[in-house]
Amino acid sequence: MRVPLNFHREGSGEPLVLLHGIGSRWEIWKPVLGRLAPRRDVLAVDLPGFADSPMPPGPPPPGTDSLTRLISAWLDELGLERPHVAGNSLGGLISLELAKRDRVRSATALSPAGFFNGPEAAGAGAALWLGVRAARWAAPRAQTLMTPRLRRQLALGALFAHPTRMPAQDAAANLRALAAAPWFDATLPAITSERFRGGERITVPVTIAWGARDHLLAPRQARRAATAIPHARVIELPGCGHVPTYDDPELVASVLLAGSAV
Repeated sequence: MRVPLNFHREGSGEPLVLLHGIGSRWEIWKPVLGRLAPRRDVLAVDLPGFADSPMPPGPPPPGTDSLTRLISAWLDELGLERPHVAGNSLGGLISLELAKRDRVRSATALSPAGFFNGPEAAGAGAALWLGVRAARWAAPRAQTLMTPRLRRQLALGALFAHPTRMPAQDAAANLRALAAAPWFDATLPAITSERFRGGERITVPVTIAWGARDHLLAPRQARRAATAIPHARVIELPGCGHVPTYDDPELVASVLLAGSAV
């Protein structure tokens, strides 16, 4: 099962694959790319059915297993046998699944999905469900709506600790990508019903980093991740929200470099 995926590649060194969260796009990693590229061959990819990557044929059942298999097939196409991988939210969960399947050399997960309890999953699912519907309403006027700093603060506060650090043009493009993502509606209920299992089988280095100001997936979930993956290095990202790349690019880049330094 393969699908041509849209991705951006730059830099030199050992390969580091970056995976975004549900409804996002590879450009969410832009603030850290310049800090990673001198030391890593960075590949930031649009997940299947999101942003500029097409839906997979079929399509397969939505959920983490299908996305993990599709990313693994894409790695095979590029001849990347065991790259380093890092992901945020859904991308973090996929990174951990790839590590469990011994498909990567290391995994770094930023506020990964899969460690919520029932009420937390319901809350995150509801927030994302409302968010995508608001994005679909706002998409035709995205640039106008995202230009004022106060509107970015209100619209993006659930995901970023410092929403106004994202330029209006990026905010508008991210909103349009969320609104247009064809696999969002089917993927959301699938992933909010899943829990990460089998972490004790992971043999490669794992780093779990959680934004201290994450309002979508509460930072207390990091303790469950530490229990589920006994050898994982678990750290806090001070002053960062659920998507930390714009909140503190220097800190996030240092975590990604350290996590892939094996």
